[in-house]
Amino acid sequence: MIKLSEISTLPPEGTNEKSIRKLTKKICAQIAELQNIMYAEKKHSILLILQGMDASGKDGTTREVFKRCSPIGVKVTSFKKPTEEEFAHDFLWRIHKVAPQKGMIRVFNRSHYEDILIQRVHNWIDDERVSKRMASINAFEKLLQYDNNTTIIKCYMHLSKERQGEKLKERLDDPSKNWKHNPADWKERELWDEYMTAYEYAINQSEIPWNIIPVDKRWYRNYTIAKLMLNTLKSFDMKLPNFRTNPELLEE
Repeated sequence: MIKLSEISTLPPEGTNEKSIRKLTKKICAQIAELQNIMYAEKKHSILLILQGMDASGKDGTTREVFKRCSPIGVKVTSFKKPTEEEFAHDFLWRIHKVAPQKGMIRVFNRSHYEDILIQRVHNWIDDERVSKRMASINAFEKLLQYDNNTTIIKCYMHLSKERQGEKLKERLDDPSKNWKHNPADWKERELWDEYMTAYEYAINQSEIPWNIIPVDKRWYRNYTIAKLMLNTLKSFDMKLPNFRTNPELLEE
């Protein structure tokens, strides 16, 4: 049973920032090379789910980890308040239509878990609906995994409340970040404990496990998620298609 309050939001003691930054650059270059092969081979897909409190670094992580990749093979979807059309469908409708096709990496900035997080915290749905939605989420993720060869990497961006306060204040004080400021973020911050309870439920009830990513230090956050991506891509044991040596590929 995962208890977030028992897990540090900081890198392990003694971790060298300079060496980690250098290693992260190498890892991101390798990710780009393997992403290109995956796009060409079209046998696998990856869904990277980034969930966390406001200011946990979902945008920054995406930018840093995939900055060497071709945009043709990496797509990002940010989920905000559902539209009127989306509200008229089941909660997974808007999610399923942007699931990654073979050859693609899809990043979810927030995800289907919002429907058992913010809705639960604000009591817009009851515990019975939460439980049923959790069962649907597990079934949906299994469908992607087994029916479309999609590897799902789920990352909870583990941010301390103190660090969040600093980051939200930066948005007020720094002109280059002021456009990110949203007064509603401060209101949601007042519900921190309720969100932690909701996140722990989602994490512990998920059949595909979550990675708890310490994000108080951006350089370590980027390294940890980049390493997850690289290890996943390496596990596919991919090869570029070769029509010269495999003429049968021309018939597909």
